[in-house]
Amino acid sequence: MKTQLLISVVDDDQSVRESLPELLKELGFEARAFSSAGEFLASDAPLCSSCLVLDVAMPVMSGPELFRELRCRNPKIPVIFITARKDEAVRSRLLDDGAVECLFKPFSDTALLQALSKAVGCK
Repeated sequence: MKTQLLISVVDDDQSVRESLPELLKELGFEARAFSSAGEFLASDAPLCSSCLVLDVAMPVMSGPELFRELRCRNPKIPVIFITARKDEAVRSRLLDDGAVECLFKPFSDTALLQALSKAVGCK
């Protein structure tokens, strides 16, 4: 049996935490969702995730702050940012900092799959 890659989703929006893992499962991935950066960091997910889909704007610790923290802990985990704020300057900065992609919500299944393919080298 083929092992599925784990994609972790960190987003403070409950609807995203419910819908995105379902989509990821339909695309053939294992998925886990977290409501905050702190919840993600307190789990084993930073060690076993193949990719992180991360919201930019979250309370307490933002997506970019978590991204920087992860670079100190595990620089190999690829990150795909998602954001409702269509700001090309922010997108450009995140990509320059090493993110795989930054998708503007709502994004298509195809755009997500292309970003995941780039991040984990499959599909």
